[in-house]
Amino acid sequence: MTEPRFVDTAPALDELVRELVDEPRYGLDTEFHGERTYWPKLALVQVSWSGGIALVDPLAVDPAPLGEVFAGPGTMVAHASGQDLSILERATGASPTHLFDTQIAAGFVGYGVPSLLFLVEQLLSVRLVKGDQLADWTRRPLHEPQREYAASDVAHLFDLQDALVAKLEVKGRLEWAIDECETMRTRNRSRPEPETAWWKLKGARGLRGKARGVAQEVAAWRERTAQEQDRPVRFVLPDLAVLGIAHRPPTTTDEVRAVRGLDERHLRGNARAEVLAAVNRGLELEKEQLHLPADDGGERIPQPTVALVTAWVNQLANDLGLDPALLATRADLQALLRGDEGSRLMHGWRNEIIAEPVRRLVSGEAAIALTRNGERLSLEDRYRPDTP
Repeated sequence: MTEPRFVDTAPALDELVRELVDEPRYGLDTEFHGERTYWPKLALVQVSWSGGIALVDPLAVDPAPLGEVFAGPGTMVAHASGQDLSILERATGASPTHLFDTQIAAGFVGYGVPSLLFLVEQLLSVRLVKGDQLADWTRRPLHEPQREYAASDVAHLFDLQDALVAKLEVKGRLEWAIDECETMRTRNRSRPEPETAWWKLKGARGLRGKARGVAQEVAAWRERTAQEQDRPVRFVLPDLAVLGIAHRPPTTTDEVRAVRGLDERHLRGNARAEVLAAVNRGLELEKEQLHLPADDGGERIPQPTVALVTAWVNQLANDLGLDPALLATRADLQALLRGDEGSRLMHGWRNEIIAEPVRRLVSGEAAIALTRNGERLSLEDRYRPDTP
């Protein structure tokens, strides 16, 4: 592997962008920390292309010019790109025009959700350097082993892409993988609206009446405060405290202080008064002001139906040699059974192999049967005698 170029000045970054902007493909990875901030802190951007490898230091130079590369005609090749895309979009204001995610592609040839280290060794017979998972990437200067490890994350992406494309073409699944990469590329990566933040609380769906409004307003206050202060939401208020407040709304600042899970670090400044104000707003919410999950209060799908369809999808995944979660999650199946037009199962390759068979099953045109030895499920046309 050639010595990576370290880019830590604006002129050096401009030169790199000029080299990259017309490249047909470029590899990309990032190093970041998000443990103590609301917005993950970008610490390093690794880029590979036909001309070599560069390490861009976003602590020394604004990485925004890289947005010109992302908006260009080239394909970004990355591994497990979800967080990288979110962080880079915030840092540069741009998303890649095309994306090939090697982890996604690997799932379609039977590798599940592999690490980059595993995949490179399996497909390319190359052993990557094992990095220190606890390294602080915000410290400067970066030590030589860190630079070597960072560069190795993008050094083999093109060879990996080529190997995966060959396997996908043999299996007839290249289009599936490309569609899934496009879904990842275009996914909405914005933070949730503060008024819907309470949906993430464990046990939130069990709340009823005024408790829902209180949870909505207190969680929304927490989300906005975390954004403004650039702190993790749990540092502002723990989930346990939000749920406790929703179940038993405090009426005074002293009662706020007594809520389980809260201590002085959560109640600095005007926090107690602000929490109490959020509680009062929640208690006064009208029903139509509540922001409820899309499926809340809608048609309930019988659990036996969900269980049966889930079992068949698991069997289908096994037959195809795919991770069941790549085909459909339980939430995907519930959305399909509800007839939710936004369900990803109603579009692309999943529509043909999952949605259409499930529609036939629900309509009674097909049935799920066990094979004679009871080892697998199959979906079979249902015999329906003619009626006068």
